[in-house]
Amino acid sequence: MSNPAQPICIIGSGLAAYTLIREYRKINAEYPITLVTQEAGDFYSKPMLSTAIAGQKSAEQLVTSSATKMAEQFNLVIHNHTTVKQIDPAHQKISVMSNNGQSFDIEYSQLVLALGADQIRVPMNGNASHEVQTVNDLQDYARFRKQLDGKKKVVILGAGLIGCEFANDLASGSYQVELVDLADQALSRLLPKPIAQALEQRLSSLGVLWHLGVSIQSVSRDGDQLQVILTNGEVIQADLVLSALGLAPRIQLAKEAGITTNRGIVVNRQLKTNLQNIYSLGDCAEVEGHVLPYVMPIMQAARTLATVLAGQEASLAYPAMPVMIKTPALPLIVSPPPIGSTGSWSINELVDGIEGLFHNDRSELIGFALAGSATSQRANLTKLLPPILGST
Repeated sequence: MSNPAQPICIIGSGLAAYTLIREYRKINAEYPITLVTQEAGDFYSKPMLSTAIAGQKSAEQLVTSSATKMAEQFNLVIHNHTTVKQIDPAHQKISVMSNNGQSFDIEYSQLVLALGADQIRVPMNGNASHEVQTVNDLQDYARFRKQLDGKKKVVILGAGLIGCEFANDLASGSYQVELVDLADQALSRLLPKPIAQALEQRLSSLGVLWHLGVSIQSVSRDGDQLQVILTNGEVIQADLVLSALGLAPRIQLAKEAGITTNRGIVVNRQLKTNLQNIYSLGDCAEVEGHVLPYVMPIMQAARTLATVLAGQEASLAYPAMPVMIKTPALPLIVSPPPIGSTGSWSINELVDGIEGLFHNDRSELIGFALAGSATSQRANLTKLLPPILGST
């Protein structure tokens, strides 16, 4: 049984954590909530990190509400700049350490893991491989912005969603950008080839250079610049290298506590783990095989979990939730077919746009990719898609 004298404890301070708190406070304004985060605890939009450079936004300008304001508004106790060292499920407590070296325990009635995800990093040779940047939080963004000062050329490893958004943003901000990806097209997991090629052409018109079907072998310091050697032997001189290879859910803390993990922290439709009174949501969680690090699924999960934590019945369902890719050179909205689906893409060229529809072997629409003017079809097409997770 949970101990009602103790607070609900939430680890993390991203969109998942704060949306959960917002939704829970609509149901219960008083029950104590303690939030523990390694970050400052300020509320900001993580999707803005890959689209804020052209607009010359500082890290401070991306913060919409400080930790102090969030604590006041939602009646929270926040321990920021604090790392969780261990979860003790048997005694319903977590052991933490603040950045000034102080260690203490926090008891909980219910524990929520909103741990987020780390940028995937691949090993590279070269004496400057440690200088390869990732941008995964506000602190990373502040450091990257600072290092861009006075620089001209950025090599981005990874032409997925984040890599392409950064390429568009940096190129629009007058930086020279070269994109490197092992796949033979941009956004290989999300787009059919004709739409990927249209995006590549639009970004090329902003000056972006493409290196597809290769990866980075080494990054070495060459005076003021970095020498990037690709796996095909090609050499690029750059000022900065940014890695944007996708996200890996943070599962280690859960694993060490005996919580079942797979790609993410495994939870059921109530967002509950295999251990009593421990829940998870957001980029770190996996629901029936789905890890969906996007805004809409996080909102759905937060509403469900808020209801569950308040002692009411709820079950998570995911409707079709298209993802907007923020590449102004060619606006994109995608709802990829489920992994492992068989079927085929049909491509329709429109005035200033392309519509890609994926039908399965029974001629049912199960995915789409919309570019340019075709994005206006989003609402109509979404109605035709099956849910990602149907109602139970």
